[in-house]
Amino acid sequence: MARHADVQEGANGPDEGKLLRELTLSSTFSLAFAFISPIVALYSIFGLGLADVGPAFWWGLIIAMAGQFLVALVFAMLVSRFPLEGSLYQWSKHLIGPRDGWFAGWTYICTLTITMAAVALGGASFLAQLLGLDPESRLVSVFLALGLIAFVTWGNTSGRRMFAAIVWLCIAAEVIGSVGVGVLLLVEFQVNPLSYILPGADLFDSVGTGLDGFFSSKAALAIAYCGWAFLGFESAGAVAEEVKHPERAVPRAMLLCMAAVGSVVAFSCLSLILAIPSLPMADGTDPVAGILVHHLGPLAYRGMLVLFVIGFLACMLGIQASVSRVIWAFGRDRQLPRADWLCRLSGSDQLPVNAILLTGALSTTLFLLSFTNLYPILLNFTISGFYIAFAFPLVAASLHVLNGQWRNGPFSLGRLSAPLICVATAWVLFETLNIAWPRYPNIPWYENWAVLLMVSFLGVVGGLLQLRMRRNVAPLTGAGLQAGRPS
Repeated sequence: MARHADVQEGANGPDEGKLLRELTLSSTFSLAFAFISPIVALYSIFGLGLADVGPAFWWGLIIAMAGQFLVALVFAMLVSRFPLEGSLYQWSKHLIGPRDGWFAGWTYICTLTITMAAVALGGASFLAQLLGLDPESRLVSVFLALGLIAFVTWGNTSGRRMFAAIVWLCIAAEVIGSVGVGVLLLVEFQVNPLSYILPGADLFDSVGTGLDGFFSSKAALAIAYCGWAFLGFESAGAVAEEVKHPERAVPRAMLLCMAAVGSVVAFSCLSLILAIPSLPMADGTDPVAGILVHHLGPLAYRGMLVLFVIGFLACMLGIQASVSRVIWAFGRDRQLPRADWLCRLSGSDQLPVNAILLTGALSTTLFLLSFTNLYPILLNFTISGFYIAFAFPLVAASLHVLNGQWRNGPFSLGRLSAPLICVATAWVLFETLNIAWPRYPNIPWYENWAVLLMVSFLGVVGGLLQLRMRRNVAPLTGAGLQAGRPS
């Protein structure tokens, strides 16, 4: 395995400065934990799962968590071999080459940018309730979302100490809002027995297409929804060159994050389901709000709104930190326009401030689309976008296994590594198809086929952009391509 010091020296150009290794295992874990955000992960899907599947959608969380933990194990092995800034982009680039690695990173950048805008709108809804404003007003939501983006951009550009302080404050709020409230609901306000979550025969009924097969069932829909809850653990690898001893620290951070977030989300979801006062709830009622107001009262719910907003801020901080590092890595490799500007490091903390500002600007411009019919297409693409980006390094790793070229790095599972890679790849491909499945012919066709439309559009745009960069920039060779490869 190549020494990490050599990896950084070979990857950094002479003019961009050097990233500072100031992050530890705990701070890397906190970044990934903030990205996933149990509050955002759960409350973004709880109402959908309850309405479309029923209480048994909880089992979708268990299945999705198990599948994503397999992915986390593979990614932990990949980052231990290639501890480079940019995560999916770097791993794919070194396994299958610059062109396919470019598309992996391009897909990931687009997905994270759209996700940041979507999370900002979700947080704006809770913030509007907290401020006594109309959460249904599009103007109010967009205005507040822009404020949230401005705040997290300030937090990400104010230095690592400020960023760490904000993230740990957010994690404390997450624990109170998820674990604390979950314990309170189970101890004081459990209404339903544990058998309430047992799946019934209707779990395999069609959810709207009238088509036969597993992908049209409620069970498949539950797994598709819950696939959103465990995305972001890979963000620990996006900052690998800022972490001390990344070959060991980053894999541990990924796996600890998945275990912690998975446990919190599953527990919190269970406590909410067992505290549901009645089914179905009133039309238009947010089930989380309904449960909390019913048991805790309006005043306590307003206190919970503070925790919800903080949770959404934490998620946005983690998303922006991750996507800015991928963009910075692209700039360092001269794979995007204005590369010199994108890969510039600023301040005493040597942060990629320009890349961070760009992510804030891109997410802001997406709000212009929130007044059009294009926005639902973007939202429907976000979950599948993660899995499509995941598929690049996983498929590449599987091909290395099948060709006998796979080599374990400092972190591995020994002989189990090869079969684990193949199983994790199968899971990601399954979930990608599951999420993209056109289940609802009654909705506008462009929403039903949003994933295919966005993949086609981003593929064309990305192809044109890459063609331009290949004409203007010499391809990666030598140390730039070999950095991070096992010797």
